[in-house]
Amino acid sequence: MDTRKLAVTAVVVVVVFGWSAAMAAMGHAATLAPLAPVLGLTVQQIARALRTPTAPGPASGHHVAPVPDAGDGAR
Repeated sequence: MDTRKLAVTAVVVVVVFGWSAAMAAMGHAATLAPLAPVLGLTVQQIARALRTPTAPGPASGHHVAPVPDAGDGAR
């Protein structure tokens, strides 16, 4: 994992949730209610971005026969 990417992600998370906490502390719960799904999506996307990628492979589990390219003797 790139240290710079991790640092930027951490700063963004702190800013987003800090802003949300400040709004809630000031009594703007009505403003935060519509933003709750956005905050949840932010957490989900950050968690997905920080996960290490797995080895590529067929997603459905079935094997597909390779199709030859022009360089592989295709006509």
